[in-house]
Amino acid sequence: MKKTGAWLTRYALENIGVTHTFGIPGLHNTPIYDELGQSEQITPCLVTHEVSAAFMADAVSRTTQTIGTLVIVPGAGITHSASGIGEAYLDGIPLLIISGGIDRDSELHFQLQDIDHHALLAPITKATYLIESHGDIIPTIFEAYRTATEGEPGPVFIELPINLQTANEEIGALPSFNAKPATPAVDIQAIEDAVKLLTTAKNPGIFIGWGAKAASETLQLLAMQLGAPVATTLQGLSVFPGNHPLHVGMGFGPSSVPAAQHAFENCDCLLAIATRFSEIPTGNFGMDVPENLIHIDINPEVFNANYPAALSIEGDAAEIAKALLECLIKSQPTPRNSSQLAKLIASDKSSYQALWRKHKTERVNPANFFSALRKRLPDDALVVCDDGNHTYLSAELLPIHQVGGFISPTDFNAMGYCVPAVNALKLTHPNKLVVGIVGDGAMMMTGMEALTASKYDLGVIYFLFDDGELGQIAQAQEIPYKRKTCTKLGEADWIAFSHAVGCEYVAIEDDSQLQPSLDIAFNLAAENKPVIVDVHIDYSKHTAFMDGAVRTKFKRFDRTAKARYLARALTRKIIGTKTK
Repeated sequence: MKKTGAWLTRYALENIGVTHTFGIPGLHNTPIYDELGQSEQITPCLVTHEVSAAFMADAVSRTTQTIGTLVIVPGAGITHSASGIGEAYLDGIPLLIISGGIDRDSELHFQLQDIDHHALLAPITKATYLIESHGDIIPTIFEAYRTATEGEPGPVFIELPINLQTANEEIGALPSFNAKPATPAVDIQAIEDAVKLLTTAKNPGIFIGWGAKAASETLQLLAMQLGAPVATTLQGLSVFPGNHPLHVGMGFGPSSVPAAQHAFENCDCLLAIATRFSEIPTGNFGMDVPENLIHIDINPEVFNANYPAALSIEGDAAEIAKALLECLIKSQPTPRNSSQLAKLIASDKSSYQALWRKHKTERVNPANFFSALRKRLPDDALVVCDDGNHTYLSAELLPIHQVGGFISPTDFNAMGYCVPAVNALKLTHPNKLVVGIVGDGAMMMTGMEALTASKYDLGVIYFLFDDGELGQIAQAQEIPYKRKTCTKLGEADWIAFSHAVGCEYVAIEDDSQLQPSLDIAFNLAAENKPVIVDVHIDYSKHTAFMDGAVRTKFKRFDRTAKARYLARALTRKIIGTKTK
């Protein structure tokens, strides 16, 4: 039996469970696309730009049991997609990146797109592979999948030269893929030590990240057993349901909302699961962590990196959480009474919402928008945020009820994520409501990908937070400098843009238009029409995250720097400044 390398690629992808690929066909991958077009399992999706392909694949990996897969051309296809690959790498998201490659049977030099892609991608991938023979195609793809998904997940890159894609050679028996990963044994002694610290603590707390998503149900039981408040990272917001009485929000330091600050005020033992204590959830590393820190992660390199741990446990979050719960129930059969803590959290959340609603504006009040949106979202809705001021507004004002129901770029901070990610979620979850929240700056980066939604008749809603600035950076400039530079955007005709990319357009200019405009948008989406909702948002009130992060950073300056900043800010406040 003879098969081409492109056919073997398709076979391997089908075996590892790929359902969609994202990319753009070109000279070096046309044979693969021809095979994907014949697959009954895999749908190849054309995008407008390869960075969108990476963001779409990332979204698939975050919300399904399959791996997000790119099929791209070498050269510009790789450099274009690099931002999305970097995001997946720092966020711990598995990706399979398959690129064509030059004809390695040729002795001619200076072929198109002939650069060292492996050196280029080495810093933002777990591994790269160059397939050198026809018989290596299937084993390499299987190995790449295991590398991407086992341990701390991440992206892997495969270069498949064009000469191997077209080669038609004899093959033997086709291997099947064994998807069962090796699971490390749980350290029972460490579990017992952790439970002892937790049960002897007066005010234990729990801090969780995205890597604990599979442990969500166990962690909910664990929190109730301990009577402990639960904070999350930004990426982990939906790991613990936002409507759970012990969920306090993102982080618990000076950059967090009052519910988190008060609930963790006297925390004397912290159980941290699948979090690296990175910059965003710690609010510029301003978080105070108790001496009794129990740190659990699949990657031992995160231990003691930013905060010293009294106990470190390496392993899978779901397995360790299960062992912790079983041991805890044996040690403490009766759950701690958390009714007073739950009342405090609920009261603080209500007060914070009320504070935002009191904010007077002629535009759209963020709290009123998110309250109206939450009432219309079913519990299993999927919400995507881009990177920007709207991200932290969403984190503070929009509780997510569905485990895994919120995704956003985090540690790589790549703008442009939302629109393509929304498209991918609707393609892979056609029966769920999918909405995106995107700033106008990010929309200008990848908004053309809304054309993909209209092409595939995707009933999605992009809520465009329209303030005419790079809002997050503008605030970060204005607070310390009292002026803004290079953050004002060019004026865009969003009505014309929406129609140009095949989307319906709806505007919300102030709070009075919230209900009728949302009615129109949701009705249009139900008819499988993509909708851009132009929300004239008011960003003048700062999030707790922004104020706290800026204060934390300022505290780190030495006396001279502090005096210089204060003097400059005072001078500019008195004499006024120009904004460019």
